[in-house]
Amino acid sequence: MSEVGVQRDAAGPEPAAPIDRSSGRRRGDRIVGAGRATQEVVELAMAASRSERPVWITGPQGAGKDHLARAVHVWSARASGPYVAVSCSAHSEAQLSRELFGASPGDEGALARAAGGTLLVDSIERLPDALRVVLARALGEGRYLREGESAPIPLRARVIATGTKALDRSPFGDLPQHPIRLLPLSERPEDILPLAAHFLRLHADEEGVTPVGFTSDARSALVSEPWPGNVRELGERVRQAVRLARDGAISAEALLLAAEDLEAVPSFKEAKRAFETRYVVGLLRRCAGNISRAARLAKKDRKDFYDVIRRTGIDPTEFR
Repeated sequence: MSEVGVQRDAAGPEPAAPIDRSSGRRRGDRIVGAGRATQEVVELAMAASRSERPVWITGPQGAGKDHLARAVHVWSARASGPYVAVSCSAHSEAQLSRELFGASPGDEGALARAAGGTLLVDSIERLPDALRVVLARALGEGRYLREGESAPIPLRARVIATGTKALDRSPFGDLPQHPIRLLPLSERPEDILPLAAHFLRLHADEEGVTPVGFTSDARSALVSEPWPGNVRELGERVRQAVRLARDGAISAEALLLAAEDLEAVPSFKEAKRAFETRYVVGLLRRCAGNISRAARLAKKDRKDFYDVIRRTGIDPTEFR
């Protein structure tokens, strides 16, 4: 796919073109969006991929920081090299020091394992200040020391750091670097429907069903939802909805989102019956109306499953 550009003229910014750029070999490795903010993030990431400078990606949880970091790696000349990730959130200072820089004998450390490729330092705001200083010095000098050794080791890894909290200053100090800020999904609503469509295609393929699309109430609910969990939450909601709706259109109910009209919100009993109906239709379609096979897939006794079919009023012979 060609590079996405930002076009501007004297009259103001042009409407943003939809973005759907691969960041890896898998279908899920894509950066999707339609808003200006996402376009600019892609441009910054592509510029970073052509550089050897460290990258600092900040944004709320679930916004796609790790995804973007991997994209920078994949688009770079280091793509064939290793991609090593270290989280700063579950280790003590001593453990992090050994994990990053290694210790003699036998522990080469993440910087050595990522040689020729990229090291992702996740949740860098949790990295103790002393280690941040050591890491920044290593990047500036192009070498570092392993615990228990006196001979410096050449630093051959490109470093990307991600974090959710703003720091007083960059973890890389005054070194030349590429800062990239990801906005929460609530501040880039133009991306919601393209992302939802992307996740629908992705999860429908995983489930072996044909995606139909979203109902009008689902589209309205998607755009009006605040998405505190950001892109990660949206993806999970769509995944669950695909499993509920199977080959049917995705409704706000299937997304577990409230309809805008509170009077239109179904009762629990109605929602349960709607789920049973969609579930049974999907299974019978997959099993060509064979009740015994559908019951096995549902992990239910054949008689119990037949009772569910009777409650829904579905005729299994219509699927044979």
